[in-house]
Amino acid sequence: MRFFIGDKEEKLVNRLHGGDKTAMQDFYTLYADYITSVGARYIDNDDDLKDVLQDCMVKMLTSIGQFDYRGPGSLQAWATRIMVNQSLSFLKRKRAEAIVSLDVELPDEPEVDDPPIDDIPPDVIHQMVRELPTGYRTVFNLYVFEDKSHQEIAQLLGIKRDSSASQLHRAKNMLAKKIEQYNKTNTTR
Repeated sequence: MRFFIGDKEEKLVNRLHGGDKTAMQDFYTLYADYITSVGARYIDNDDDLKDVLQDCMVKMLTSIGQFDYRGPGSLQAWATRIMVNQSLSFLKRKRAEAIVSLDVELPDEPEVDDPPIDDIPPDVIHQMVRELPTGYRTVFNLYVFEDKSHQEIAQLLGIKRDSSASQLHRAKNMLAKKIEQYNKTNTTR
């Protein structure tokens, strides 16, 4: 989803670079919902998510001078990257209850086939992802949405490469079970 295409996005960037107060409001109005949805992939508590969104917006608006416009979509990609980084920083600060569990070796689970998702609303799937344990959710999002390799995820989170692969496998299995349950309860009505 892109809010500005071509010249309009570039004009917004130029207004932001010029310190135009209305441009900052336009940026917030246009990107807050999108950036919130990116952060919600990582952070399951709405109050924490609001705090991270605020930190993210402050970081974006104070560092917009370093942003180099590289064509349509580059502003959104930049904002997304900042939100992902802010979300990961937040999770690292909460390491005791979150990411530390990523490096624990658990017994292997058998692979579960991908259940059909065509009839499940996107917001339901989004909520299923938010309900995953923090470690599973973090690795799943970095792998699926940010297109990171297991090596990159391991470096970002300070875990072993095999732990990343294991966490992704478990996340997929847990999601498959949630989807199967949803399909069962919503097709028997």
